[in-house]
Parts: sequence; structure tokens; C-alpha cells
Amino acid sequence: MTKISIMLIDEKMVSKRDYYEILGVSKSAGVDEIKKAYRKLALQHHPDKGGDAEKFKEISEAYAVLSDSKKRSQYDQYGHAGFDQMYSQEDIFRGADFGDLFEQFGFKDSFGDVFGGFFGGGRGRRRDIGADLETEIQITLEEVAKGVKKEIEIHKHSVCEKCDGSRAEPGSKIKTCSNCGGRGQVQQTRSMGMMRFVTATTCPSCRGEGKTLEHPCSACRGSGRQRKKEKINVNVPSGVENGITLRLSGMGEWGPDGPGDLYITVYVRNHELFERENENLWTEVPISITQAILGDKIDVPTLFGNAKLTIPEGTQGHTVFRLKGEGLPELHSKRKGDQMVKIVVEIPKKINKKQKKLLEEFEKESDKKLFGVF
Repeated sequence: MTKISIMLIDEKMVSKRDYYEILGVSKSAGVDEIKKAYRKLALQHHPDKGGDAEKFKEISEAYAVLSDSKKRSQYDQYGHAGFDQMYSQEDIFRGADFGDLFEQFGFKDSFGDVFGGFFGGGRGRRRDIGADLETEIQITLEEVAKGVKKEIEIHKHSVCEKCDGSRAEPGSKIKTCSNCGGRGQVQQTRSMGMMRFVTATTCPSCRGEGKTLEHPCSACRGSGRQRKKEKINVNVPSGVENGITLRLSGMGEWGPDGPGDLYITVYVRNHELFERENENLWTEVPISITQAILGDKIDVPTLFGNAKLTIPEGTQGHTVFRLKGEGLPELHSKRKGDQMVKIVVEIPKKINKKQKKLLEEFEKESDKKLFGVF
């Protein structure tokens, strides 16, 4: 069964400093302002200039999130507690562009170069994780109530079946890159006055792999992967909110250092009878004047079948009754919401002479006008 991580919020888990506070910018700051603030702090704390490595990591993490529109939106919505459940430390930095900020100062510009030491990766080649994928599905309110398994079809790059991801033609040799000695990087040293700068860049010969191929695989042309159509079963738990995102770990595109993740946004279709309010449901039920005056027992539709509702004598229009436990289940809980039933008293548009006479006689016996009640 595919493992699903659902993005939830627990404010008690929040312990990190706010990313906006770290960079000293407001929550309405634009990308240019965020970049400017980060550049100033990064130059001050960069390890190559004798700065505090942990401080540098903190401001770089804040920049990696706030400079990415998707990550920033998720952080604004869920805060640290929810955001940290979506991304590992390494995932946070993946895709962040530090190159244009540091190249002019002679600093290292790739994730593996600058931040590798923070995650036990040292200063080896940059990791090649498969890309994350995004898709969406639609479900009904009935499926929200009970949970559902959905089969989706996606096109993605999977490992090449012929070379099993090695990128080499089976039987051919894979050699250590002679240009970088298998490190995946080449270094250049240059001096500026009394200061010396060492710049590590991706090896142009092996493109950071540390090895070269005698004969690239003919099936994937040396990429190690092939585009395929794949069917995936997704277990959507009961009680999900409209717009929630599910993460299927490892179901993204293949990469030499591991696959990416698949993010699935769940949208709930509008229902013809019910409106949702968190775990509660609202519906309108019409009754006649006679039922409103004399009272009655009626059948009320719910997501789980019909339920009996007692209409007391003299029920007024727009009265709301509560059906306990007939709402939606709470996500990851046995508790269920309620169904709110709003009564609509239907006034007949046409009546015959006999009905009119009876109503007139009824009005004479009443303390107030009949139609002033409804």
C-alpha cells in the first residue's frame, strides 16, 4: 500500500524562528526585497568569510523557502509545524537558486557545494534526486464521508529497464572521470589582494557524476531513465478538506540518488443537496403549511441514507434542527459532525374555493393573521 503523508498543522510543534523575522522583511515583501535582504546577511555570515555556519544555514533556509512561490505559500498557510511535515531539510534547499547571488563574489554556487556539509554529504558531487510531480483529483462529498481509493494515471520518468539507471550500455565500462578524479567537482583558486578564494564548480567533463561512460545506453541515450505511463492507487482518507494536498513519498520521477515525491491536490465537488461547513453539513427541507402547523415526522436525506426528523406543532419557517452525528467525519478521528436542517415552509401559489373558505374561517378563529406567522 502506498504510504501517504497528509499536511496537517499542530501549532504546539512550532519552535523555529519565523522566516520573515530571520531575513528582517515583512510578509508582504517582494522577491527582490527578499533577495536583497538575503544577499546582505549571506555575505556577512558566509563560512568562506569566517562567518557562523549555523547562522548561514538558518538565513539560507529562510531564503530557500521565501524565494520559492510554492514553498512560501505553503509556509504562509501552514506555518513551521505543517511545512516541516512536507519537506525534509534537504528538500527545502532543493531547487533554490543561489548561483546569481554568489558567483560575483567567488563563492560556491550549488546546493551540494554550499550546503552539503550541513547534511552529512561533505563537499562531494551534488545529489541528483528525481523531480517532484503534481496532479489533482476530484471526489464527491459521499467519498469524503467514507474515504475512497482512486486510481490515477501519470506520465513520468522511471528508471531505464535496459541499463537499470546506470546510463551505460550493458557490458560496457564505466570509468572514473580523469578530469576531476571522481569527485564530480573541479576547484579554482584566485587571489584578491591578501585574500584567496577557492571556487568549486561542477566538473564539465562528467557533469558532476564523477564517472564517464564508454558507451551510453542506447535505450535511454545515457540518461538512465525513460518516460512511461503509470497507474497509481491513491487512498484518500475520510474527512479530507477541499484543496488538501496529499504527498506520496517516492512516487515522483526517478533519479540516481532517489525518486522525487508525488503531490496530489484533492478537490471536492459541490453537492446538489448539502453545503459543507468544516465537519457539519447544511441542507434545506421543504414542508407544507399543514405540517408546520400540526407537526409531523418526515424523512430527511443524509449522506448515509434517510433519517427521521420530528417537526413540532407550530414550527416557524427557517427553523434549524440538528441531526447529531450525521455530518462528515473529522480527519483521522472517529468523531463526526452534525447535519443542520433548515426548514422552509412552502406557501401554495394557488388554492381552490373550498381551501380559501377554510382558511378564511381559520383566520377568524386565530388570534393573529395566518400569513403574518410565516
